[in-house]
Amino acid sequence: MRVVFMGTPEFSLPSLRAVGRAGCETVGVVTRPDRPRRSHASPPEPSPVKREALASGLPVLTPESVRAPEFIQLIADLRPDVVVVVAFGRILSPELLAIPKRWCINVHASILPKFRGAAPVARAIMAGEKVTGVTTMKMDLGIDTGEILLQRECAIGLTETAGELRARLADLGADLLLETLEAHRRGELEPKRQDAQGASPAPPLTREDGRIDWSQGAESIACRIRGCNPWPLACSDLRDVRVQLLRAEVDLGAAAARDATVDPGEVIQATDGRIVVRCRGDGRVSLLELRFPGGRTMNAADAINGRLIRVGDRFVATPAA
Repeated sequence: MRVVFMGTPEFSLPSLRAVGRAGCETVGVVTRPDRPRRSHASPPEPSPVKREALASGLPVLTPESVRAPEFIQLIADLRPDVVVVVAFGRILSPELLAIPKRWCINVHASILPKFRGAAPVARAIMAGEKVTGVTTMKMDLGIDTGEILLQRECAIGLTETAGELRARLADLGADLLLETLEAHRRGELEPKRQDAQGASPAPPLTREDGRIDWSQGAESIACRIRGCNPWPLACSDLRDVRVQLLRAEVDLGAAAARDATVDPGEVIQATDGRIVVRCRGDGRVSLLELRFPGGRTMNAADAINGRLIRVGDRFVATPAA
């Protein structure tokens, strides 16, 4: 089976390898053009998919536009049986979708129809989901609206960040893609339509998503902190210093009598390796990992031992951009 693979970030790499494990012939790898990664002034760098493809001796295409007629003709000339799309980040035209004889197949990091869009992993964590997973689907003109081929679930760890979960789902998605391609080869796939009533959006994250409002509930805050790691990173101001909050969990300890007089955002414990912050109502969040400007990532115990956080300190929301 001849396959054109489309993808860009690290998430795509396990699936690119799975195409080879499935015994398919990868006749082309499409990824974004080289871009600066650190800043606009830094030199352009290849995407993770481009580096992997070149190291494996696979032909690479880096079009500025996937809707350009000349690019569509290039893909048609490759005569793919299947086009596999994994975190490519661009919408394919009807002309491109019509090229492969055996569909364009996408690997998506959610149990569709939940979390359609660019940031399904982060949005699932921020929504407080306990279970997520991966879906392979037959692509159509909509955004993650295609017919479902196969799905596989996995639990979300209690303190797992979006970056950690994304890495696990990348491997799970690769395994599901391998299973999908093998079933497709045998003619065993039966696409099923998504239930639009169960759909939910997963729009791209912005820096605004990282602003912590301590008047929210504890679970909402802890999930937002985890969902914003590794980007845009949750943050809150402490004594006029912007602190990045990298990992957190709901604190389930018994409330003290004085908690009722403490304002949201105030540190009510900074001992025994725990930094506990008051939230809405009786809610409390335990900060597990954080980073001060110019410093390294540290756990709660290190921040306490370094006297960087004390009881009575108060976190406040960073100003809106």
